[in-house]
Amino acid sequence: MADDLTDLEARLFEWIRQSDFETVPWSTPKAAKAFKVKQDEIYDALSALTRKVPKRIQISYKDGSLRVAAE
Repeated sequence: MADDLTDLEARLFEWIRQSDFETVPWSTPKAAKAFKVKQDEIYDALSALTRKVPKRIQISYKDGSLRVAAE
């Protein structure tokens, strides 16, 4: 994984990697609660992950919900 990930980015990436947000819709409020941060911080971390590890994370939109996957 990229060395320049923040602690939140690294933890979020691992959480996504171990979860099934491809079939289960992503929930930013639930993620923010799980990591005890504001929703904006989750959005910022997701955005950073797409720049820092673009080949290891996929974000798409389906049926009105985000789908997030990491490998």
